[in-house]
Amino acid sequence: MKNYEVKVLGTGMYAPKKIVTNVDLEQIVETNDQWIFERTGIRERRICSTEGGEFPTDMAYHATLDALKASGLNPNDIDLILFASVTPDVKLPNSATILQVKLGITNNCACLDIAAACSGFVYGFNMASAMIKTGMIKNALVIGSEMLSREVNWKDRNTCILFGDGCGVAIIGRAEEGSSSKVYSSVLSADGTGGEFFDQPVGGAVTPITATHLNEGTHYMQMKGKEMFKVATRTLAENAHKVISEAGLELKDVNWVVPHQANIRIIETTAKLIGMDMEKMIVNIDRYGNTSAATVPIAFHEAIADGRIKRGDIVLFDAFGAGLTAGATLIKY
Repeated sequence: MKNYEVKVLGTGMYAPKKIVTNVDLEQIVETNDQWIFERTGIRERRICSTEGGEFPTDMAYHATLDALKASGLNPNDIDLILFASVTPDVKLPNSATILQVKLGITNNCACLDIAAACSGFVYGFNMASAMIKTGMIKNALVIGSEMLSREVNWKDRNTCILFGDGCGVAIIGRAEEGSSSKVYSSVLSADGTGGEFFDQPVGGAVTPITATHLNEGTHYMQMKGKEMFKVATRTLAENAHKVISEAGLELKDVNWVVPHQANIRIIETTAKLIGMDMEKMIVNIDRYGNTSAATVPIAFHEAIADGRIKRGDIVLFDAFGAGLTAGATLIKY
């Protein structure tokens, strides 16, 4: 069986029009711009319209159009859609199939949603890469799209300051003959024993939402920040070292790191543990906050669009999220 190299063919993103600044949050909860920025690195975040047009599959539709244009492909060239999100449009059908219809794809391509929280895009990227390498598919659309504003308790200053909405996508496919693009190595992992550090126990089959939950506000996401910080930084650093080692490369060979944008302190600590200069860490948390599965593809797309990441650069994706899930991928763009 022939093994194919994998190439990022095109990327795209969509950021909701509404901007909510730290100063805006001062009107909602007891906080202030300085306190938020010093602890998180966030200045503002985007919030989706609830009147339509900016739901997760809407954002993915617009971002995918940009990625298709960049890749020179048509919608029916997509053989697989992997839609990473913990905030799907609806429970059924899955968001990937909804997007398939919006894009006008008629080739019956496989459609799958991935609920791996902040690691979702990296999970999807690695899964799609494996299928492309083995020849099972030719082109895949990998999406991270979140509307976390629906799941945030806007009365809880410890969580509402952190999250935002947005979408990032990448189309990956077989690298053409002579291309230097490739996926060097990857790792996916999970440690379910830490699931309680970041969870949303109300709203599933075990505990359906009731009027009591709505009145108490117990159906929102909840997080233990200190515990998440410790595990996240350690795991991000370990996975980074692992994929670089497995690729037979050294840290100095890596041009850019695209980390999950959860908190600037997590990014800075991870960079220190890895031994990477912060100038090589792609950071945009100040403008978007934590958009979960969308953070890595949004940051990746922006760095390509502004010319920082160029063809031939070696790029490391590194993510960590609720579950506790984690994933890292080392590629040559």
